[in-house]
Amino acid sequence: MAQGLEVQWCRLAQQAHQDEAPVWESCQRLSPWTYACLRGCPPERPRIYAWGSMDLSLSKALSSQRPWTYACLRGFCVCVADSVIEALKAISVSTELTEEELKPHLDTLLAALLEKKKDAAVEIARSGILPTLAQALQSKSSLSCQVALVVAEMAREAAVRDPCIEAGLVKVLLPHLNSNSQEMLLNTGRAIGRICFDNSYQQDQLVQSGVIPRLLTIMREYPENDPLVNVCLLALCNLADMDSARESLAELDVADVLKFQLKRAPDAERRHVILEILGSLGESDTLKLQFAESGVPEGLSEMIRGLQGGADPHDLCSIKIASNLIVSLLLGDESMQKCFGEGSGLVYQDVLSWLQSSNTQLQLSGALAIANFARNDSNCVKMLDLGVVPHILTLLEQHVDEGDVSVQHAGLSALRNLAIPATNKVRMLEDGVTERIKTLLRSDMPPVQFKLLGTLRMMVDGQEEAALVLGRDSVLLARVMEWCEAKDHAGVRGEASRLLAALIRHSRSPEVVCAVARADGVRHLISMATSEHVIMQNEALVALAIASAIDIESMKDPFRVAELLPLLKKMLDDPLGAVEVKFSALGLICSLAKSSLMKEELSSLNMKESLSKLADHSSSKLASQASSILAILSDTS
Repeated sequence: MAQGLEVQWCRLAQQAHQDEAPVWESCQRLSPWTYACLRGCPPERPRIYAWGSMDLSLSKALSSQRPWTYACLRGFCVCVADSVIEALKAISVSTELTEEELKPHLDTLLAALLEKKKDAAVEIARSGILPTLAQALQSKSSLSCQVALVVAEMAREAAVRDPCIEAGLVKVLLPHLNSNSQEMLLNTGRAIGRICFDNSYQQDQLVQSGVIPRLLTIMREYPENDPLVNVCLLALCNLADMDSARESLAELDVADVLKFQLKRAPDAERRHVILEILGSLGESDTLKLQFAESGVPEGLSEMIRGLQGGADPHDLCSIKIASNLIVSLLLGDESMQKCFGEGSGLVYQDVLSWLQSSNTQLQLSGALAIANFARNDSNCVKMLDLGVVPHILTLLEQHVDEGDVSVQHAGLSALRNLAIPATNKVRMLEDGVTERIKTLLRSDMPPVQFKLLGTLRMMVDGQEEAALVLGRDSVLLARVMEWCEAKDHAGVRGEASRLLAALIRHSRSPEVVCAVARADGVRHLISMATSEHVIMQNEALVALAIASAIDIESMKDPFRVAELLPLLKKMLDDPLGAVEVKFSALGLICSLAKSSLMKEELSSLNMKESLSKLADHSSSKLASQASSILAILSDTS
């Protein structure tokens, strides 16, 4: 009856004013079916669905036409909107209606929601029928599936989610996740997911209610049902950041489910959801290991191989996320070792190929992965045997000029880690590593400068020959001096000074001491001795003591200019000073006391008083050293 009346309104409007083209042009902006009705065509649908309120722009366009036409068309909209109102009234007293009578009213509401009528969801929520919908779901009637779909479509609107929760819809929806109907599972999953979106309390309640195992079971039972799998994956994605969810998943075999779905992902959107889940869960050490044992890193590598060579931005994004995820999974010691596989692991082999890729993101991830693999001496030695160093050096050389700073930084990190074992240092020096990485000295990027200095310092650690070669390199020393004065980057400044100290400490060479003095490096070592970091203070004081013992003549003037002796006295007198720093300072004073000229200056500063106090120190080692120096200063022979 309502349908016939509505079509009559449309036809009357059309017949009376067929010449009013602007009206029909405005109506063409509506759905094709609505436009067809307004033009007088026979309706193809079984019923007309409500528009809700008329679109404001259309209303204005219509009001500019003849009054009768406007009134007719407005009447049509009101008539259709009335059908929603009638449906809401009918449902609100649904105890008097059979399921067969109730279904058309649900159809009307659903149609309004599916066609995204303005404020339809809010009006439904305000109507007071939510408890009725909850009751229908709880009774598990034949309309449950349709009701779940209505709730799911309503919950697209953020404004209705709290009312849905208050009406108990989440609680009555949860049992339907055990349904044997895939359609019911789909509607239920969407409804729960949308209602609980961005609601941490409700999400925690879902986890506590056991939703995690059920989501995995659904994906195992219906792995080919893409819409249903997608709902489950989105739900996991929303829950994966929660500790309670990770604890639950750690007890389940989630890795196999995700790996299978990643392999069959039909598009980049699905891939990215799965990768996001893996990334969140991979922050758990327990799940890291589970992923490694289940072959997740291998699955990611396989995916990357399949996407390489293309230019599609979505595929490139997938490569970036997946390669970063592999690097992250390698942070776990056990998972890293499993992926390494004594150098024969599939993931390690793929990582080597990334170093040689033209894709900058893969180059970066490859270098970072090598740095992660090089976290123990055994792996470092094995990788050197397998020839990884030339690949890293070639990669660094590709990025020297106008290159990627992140790649340079990562490559140097890998080299530094590889150089930690003493046997590797010797072999890397023989292979000319220091000469090749010195090309990066011209870099103006502080992160690269910082990492280069640290790598060079590691290369000379315990290697006299390497320290001698670098310590005599005037170009290197000049650049290091510049970096010792890097005002805007304390890290670079500190590493530059530490490299200077390392060159002297490990070479113990008069040539190096003289070269550092000529380059004006002594003042930087004295400044380093006042660092807030104990390790840097000790390194500087030991280097200065060695330099004084080797070539006091080269040291005297810089010491005087920098007022080193008053500084040393202050260190000894500092009641809060670290014992190890005081001990290193005594080592330097002992070296100076062997010079007659410096001995006089020490005496003039009343250094004996400070030494006398330390001679009674609770540290027997410190007290003994102080007493020995006192004896030297007191010796007048």
